[in-house]
Amino acid sequence: MEVFAEYLARIDHPQHRTRTEEVLTWVHKNFSNLVPKIAWNQPMFTDHDTFIIGFSVSKQHLAVAPERAGINHVSEEIVQAGYEHTKELVRIRWDRPVDFTLLEKMIEFNILDKADCSTFWRK
Repeated sequence: MEVFAEYLARIDHPQHRTRTEEVLTWVHKNFSNLVPKIAWNQPMFTDHDTFIIGFSVSKQHLAVAPERAGINHVSEEIVQAGYEHTKELVRIRWDRPVDFTLLEKMIEFNILDKADCSTFWRK
């Protein structure tokens, strides 16, 4: 995906870059109705100009940000997957596999929950 090429090129660690590209490609392939974009220097996906999910990288993990409501909706499953989370993001350590089923649940929840949302963020 061209929109993320520059962001991915700035990830120094080759395995982190590959993992991040894999996740972004998976989202784009499985949710082709979502619009990929870079905002606040982070890759994210939107639906009718409302935020659905965003990602960022750190030395220790890939961060997934589905907003607080998205995390609350699947918080038990996040813990069961072995991930840490805060109120606003899920941390997937680089040495852990990505639970794509969990990622799918977060995205589907946000798409449905924000179907009538007219703002970028939930109010």
